[in-house]
Amino acid sequence: MESMVHVSQGTHVASGFALLLMMFGIFFGLIAVAIKVLIFCRIFSKAGYSWALGLLILVPIANIIMAFYLAFADWPVQKELRQLRQQQGKQ
Repeated sequence: MESMVHVSQGTHVASGFALLLMMFGIFFGLIAVAIKVLIFCRIFSKAGYSWALGLLILVPIANIIMAFYLAFADWPVQKELRQLRQQQGKQ
């Protein structure tokens, strides 16, 4: 009879530990997602786009499209630099 009590207590401790590990995993996962969103918001802002486009990283298919768009699109910052260089050349 005592062996059954020990087994059930061991199972309870193991399930509590598993729950604690799961909570830590979720917590650190949420922190990683928040950092990733912050980074992409900053990238869009520096590229000359609205920072809010960085929130698209949370949308499953849009995050892939967004990466391709950033890689191959002509950024507003680049357009402005090209215009300034053309104006300087005309003077």
